[in-house]
Amino acid sequence: MLQRVLMITGGVAVAAIVFFSGAAPDAAYKLLPGYFPDPNQAWSETPLAFGQVSEASLPTAVIAERAISAMRDDKQILFGDTHVHTTNSADAFMYSLPMMHGASGAYPPAYACDYARFVSQLDFYFLTDHAESFTPRQWRDGIDSVQQCNRLAGDPANPDIAAFVGWEWTQVGGTAETHYGHHNVLFKDDSTDKLPARPIASVGVGVATVAARSGSGKQSSLLGLLDPRHRDYYASYNDWVMQMAAVPACDPETASPDLPLECYETAATPGDLFAKLDEWGFDNMVVPHGTAWGFYSPPNSSWSHQLTAENIDAQKTRLIEVYSGHGNSEQFRDFAVRELNDVGEWVCPEPQANYLPSCWQAGEIIRQRCLVEDNSPEECEARTIEARHNFVQVDGIQGFMTVPGSTAEDWLDAGQARDIFLPAFNYRPQKSVQYGLALQNLDDPENPLRYRWGFIGSTDTHSARAGHGFKQQQRLNTSDATGVRSPFWETIFASSAVRSEYASKSLRADEIDPVSAKLFASEFERTTSFLNVGGLAAVHSQGRSRDAIWDAMKRREVYGTSGHRMLLWFDLLQGDVSVPMGSSVNMASVPRFRARAIGSFKQLPGCPDYVVNALEKQHLEKMSQGECYYPSDERYQIDRIEVIKIRPQSVAGESIAPLIEDSWRLFDCEPSAEGCTIEFEDPDFVTQGRDALYYVRALEEPIATINGDNLRTSFDENGQAVDTDMCFGDYRLDINDECHEPQSQRAWSSPIFVDYKK
Repeated sequence: MLQRVLMITGGVAVAAIVFFSGAAPDAAYKLLPGYFPDPNQAWSETPLAFGQVSEASLPTAVIAERAISAMRDDKQILFGDTHVHTTNSADAFMYSLPMMHGASGAYPPAYACDYARFVSQLDFYFLTDHAESFTPRQWRDGIDSVQQCNRLAGDPANPDIAAFVGWEWTQVGGTAETHYGHHNVLFKDDSTDKLPARPIASVGVGVATVAARSGSGKQSSLLGLLDPRHRDYYASYNDWVMQMAAVPACDPETASPDLPLECYETAATPGDLFAKLDEWGFDNMVVPHGTAWGFYSPPNSSWSHQLTAENIDAQKTRLIEVYSGHGNSEQFRDFAVRELNDVGEWVCPEPQANYLPSCWQAGEIIRQRCLVEDNSPEECEARTIEARHNFVQVDGIQGFMTVPGSTAEDWLDAGQARDIFLPAFNYRPQKSVQYGLALQNLDDPENPLRYRWGFIGSTDTHSARAGHGFKQQQRLNTSDATGVRSPFWETIFASSAVRSEYASKSLRADEIDPVSAKLFASEFERTTSFLNVGGLAAVHSQGRSRDAIWDAMKRREVYGTSGHRMLLWFDLLQGDVSVPMGSSVNMASVPRFRARAIGSFKQLPGCPDYVVNALEKQHLEKMSQGECYYPSDERYQIDRIEVIKIRPQSVAGESIAPLIEDSWRLFDCEPSAEGCTIEFEDPDFVTQGRDALYYVRALEEPIATINGDNLRTSFDENGQAVDTDMCFGDYRLDINDECHEPQSQRAWSSPIFVDYKK
């Protein structure tokens, strides 16, 4: 009997071991509450496994056709993506965990090449994983993948793609005065002897989703027990966190090239970053991005404190990312999260037609709770005023934590720019591109400082899907919208968040926990309605080589798009000479300009046969889910071209809003296969006698666009927000719901800087 009991007990133990190892038949796991189908074993490969770039090639005729359709004079327009994350980035790795809605496993650097070459069919891309996430091995793996891609791309003078490498410097300040924001560091060359030995990270943790480089960044080991089939994938995340933790900090007093290979290097400010890059001496550019994105930018963040001799390098910062899959940062609007009154105290501004301040809505939430408790209107008004006061005393991004137990629905569309095309979440207008271009530091009148950026777009994708904006489909695959995949996983995920209890009185700034705010769900839930398919960087290039692409970027002869491959030219006309976008000129006569825009190709469903035949079926399906860049012969019509004029400050403290004229001119376009061409001049330039810059926006006919109406807010007859219909990234919204609303895809030319010649 004892022997039989031992045999049964041993059998149960063996079965349990097999079950929790993930090796049991799939049917056995259907009993688990977190079960979901995984027929393709999407998580069998982890981001820690080095991937191989597919060795197939694109037909030469395809490459030749691209050049023919976008050629003018000696230059052709090439399209690329300067901001590509893989699951070598901590946030991308986390988004890929099996419990996340829409996740489909690891996307290591090799996927970026395959996606860019075959699925999106770009001309170039830059690998830019978070420096804060790197281990030495991952830096080498990223370089190796780019080198593989370039070797397989054919003749270096005429490759089917040019792959570049860099990293993201993911800086976040706790206050507006210490905040500089995210910047991509890009390099011209891919050989290790022309690249830094390691990425240079920002000081501190950039955003909540960038894992801490310590044991505190690990996921709970419980996940492997709740989902045994994928226990190795969860374990690999924790292994990687500990690999990061094992990398020692670099000596801050030692020059960057003299440091040991395997240490973690940081820079606190843009100036510190520039100085370290100069120590290496390699050709590079540093591109600010996501600048108006309030999910990480503190209230009142501004370009002003960054525009100093210590933190500006005109040669490095020649470009800026106007638009990405994380929203549009182009336009200035004259509103603020909070304002200073006459005695220097922070106060809550009143609502505007285009903006509901979050502090104002904080008061309204508290008022409604107070009234439900049958308190007097006078008492509830006092609590309302106190709630608004408490909100604006918070210097960081945690103001919403002053309202205990609030939900995403409570906040309506507070903090959002209502009249901007696909705006960044919790919009920060003084970090917009237009605001930065209107600033001038006149501390030294003989050598004033100002920004002269060329414009690009990008994806900021976190699944190695470079240039994925060709079709407004697959919201959860192409955008970064994500969340848990079921109510069960929501319970597990939410258990780690520390939330204050629901209450009808507001909390003071010293009563909230900023660490808990990183896991606070309501802001994350609202953010998913502001994540779109990504944009593109277009260059006017003298050839397809990496040198030609880099040179076009350096001379700012570039433009950005919201994802469609529109063709755009913008020139200053000087006699028989055309001066292209991105140029700086001095003149004292009336400037005359010409702009021409041609719509992008409408897309056919599916993927071209040469792509289907080139790649292994399961690999292509994982990357594209059956949809690739597949142009028809028909183009979208150009709807209109808008001209923006900005006059940089001429005296210290000059008001910014009147200096930004958007739109200064507007031209409606007649439908035409040839696109739309306009000419205009500015006679006021001479009479005003001051510097100016001009750029154009070209808009296509409207189409259904992912998250095209963001929170899908409903308004009453007085224009006040009353309800939202959010585009959640988790299980609450069907995976096939694209949240489509009509929007005009667009392209932004780089400015032409016209300085008044005195």
